[in-house]
Amino acid sequence: MSMPSEPITVDPIVRRLARGAALEPVWVNQLGGATFRTDDDRYIKFGPRNAETSFAAEAERLAWAREFTPVPVVQEVGGDDEREWMVTAALHGRSAVDPRWLADPASAVRAIGEGLRALHEALPVRECPFDWSVRRRVANAAERGIRVSEELRTSPAIDALVVCHGDACAPNTLLGADGRWSGHVDLGALGVADRWADIAVAAMSTEWNYGAGWQDALVIAYGLEPDRERMAYYQALWNAT
Repeated sequence: MSMPSEPITVDPIVRRLARGAALEPVWVNQLGGATFRTDDDRYIKFGPRNAETSFAAEAERLAWAREFTPVPVVQEVGGDDEREWMVTAALHGRSAVDPRWLADPASAVRAIGEGLRALHEALPVRECPFDWSVRRRVANAAERGIRVSEELRTSPAIDALVVCHGDACAPNTLLGADGRWSGHVDLGALGVADRWADIAVAAMSTEWNYGAGWQDALVIAYGLEPDRERMAYYQALWNAT
C-alpha cells in the first residue's frame, strides 16, 4: 500500500458513498484498491474482491476491537460480485508515514512500538473470536494458491499469545500532534497469534518507510529486547504469504 503518485479514476460507487463530499485519494494498493478521505471526516475504502482481503471481515473485527482500543467506527460496508467497499469515520491523528512523521522517524518509531504494545495489552485474548496463527495463515495462503515452504510451517515456540493487529506496518499507526500513538487502522487480519508476528512486521516496515537502522528501536519502544530468531521467522513468513 502506498500514497497515490498518479491521478485516480473515481468509481461511481465511491462518489455515491461520498454523498457530495469532496474526495482526496490517500492510499492505493497492488490489488487495485484505493482509499479516499472525504472533507467531512470519513474514509472510503474501495476495491476488487480478492482472496486475500475482505472488508466485511475487517468491519467485523473493527466492531469487536473498538470496545477496547481506538479504531475506526464502521458506518457502511457492502459489495457486489466483483467489488466491495467500506466507509468509516476518521480517527484523530495522522498516519506514521505522513510527511510530518517521515521527517521525525525517531518519534514515529517510538509511537509505533508503544502503540503496538498498548494494542496487545488492551485486546482480550480469551474473548477474541479471530485467529491469525501460523496454521491459519498457511491455510489462507494455500487457498490463494501460495505454497509455504516446510521450513516456515513450524514456528518458534510461542512467546506470548496476544490479539495481533495482523498488518502492523508503520502506516497503520496514527499519531497525534504530541507524537504519541492515537489509534490503529486496517485491521482486516486481526486475530490471536504470538506477539512477535506483529512486532517483527512492524520492525521490518520501519526499513521501508524510514530507512535502515530503526528495527531495534521499535522493538525497544515496544518494551522488549530484539529476538533475532522470532523476528527472522515472522518476517520470512510475512514475505512468503
